[in-house]
Amino acid sequence: MRRPVRLLGSLGIASALLALSGCGIRSTEVPTDFGAAPTRVGCSLSGADDVGARAGGEFAVQVFLVCTSQLVTVDRTVTLERGQGTDRVAVARQLLAQLSRPLTAEEKQAGYSTDVAAATKVSGPRHGDPADALRLSRPPDDLSPYALAQIVCTFANSEVTAESGGDHVVLGGPGDDPLRDYECSDTVKAQPGIVPAPAETVG
Repeated sequence: MRRPVRLLGSLGIASALLALSGCGIRSTEVPTDFGAAPTRVGCSLSGADDVGARAGGEFAVQVFLVCTSQLVTVDRTVTLERGQGTDRVAVARQLLAQLSRPLTAEEKQAGYSTDVAAATKVSGPRHGDPADALRLSRPPDDLSPYALAQIVCTFANSEVTAESGGDHVVLGGPGDDPLRDYECSDTVKAQPGIVPAPAETVG
């Protein structure tokens, strides 16, 4: 079962959001899911904020960065306009922006890196796609193994952007690029550069 990449905060209409992994508290506004965190060997950020509510319009999120050749969750903060907390595309864009933004000096010193390029964008389903599909500006097959694993696991661990019912996300590229149902497995988190995210073509 998927575990939360939490999006927590208040937009004036938000209910209580998911607590950290293991607390079992679910949100009614921006529910997310944190997967089992990979081992942080040599990867730590001193004084990192706990995932929780921020100022109005801000949400704490977790994204997957690369550290010691594994995927590791890192806390970030995003800003969403009122009503966007449950908007799949709006949340996906914020998550992708966090994956591609320059790392802080502290993150670099701790050994984190990202393979997701700033030029990579995400949009919603085109006509005929399943409602939960997301399309990237580049075919997923053209991404590096690390970049694809980061995107798949970050999206799959959010209940807003993920396919319902598991650690999955439906992704495709632009145009007629085929959609695939990608899984963020524990093996992918542990060896993202070696083990590709399991994927099945969506008819």
